Amino acid sequence: MAQRLHLVFGGELVSPSKNVFRDVKDIDIVGMFPDYDSAFLAWKGAAQRTVDDAHVRYYIAHIHRLRDEAQPASPTEELGA
Repeated sequence: MAQRLHLVFGGELVSPSKNVFRDVKDIDIVGMFPDYDSAFLAWKGAAQRTVDDAHVRYYIAHIHRLRDEAQPASPTEELGA
């Protein structure tokens, strides 16, 4: 079974209506999680801590969707092998 990694991250946006971070150096990396349920709990905790700041948003990135093991490796992956 493939591992289903999820990254939880967030930070201050330039505007509540845009998904553009004010300063990418200040992005809060909450962590990497092995399943959606644990990622969701981490996301919820981070989002609730910042609920009073309309410019702060947290996201869950489905890292497992970036790699499809059935597809051939990219040239950069082959170099690392």
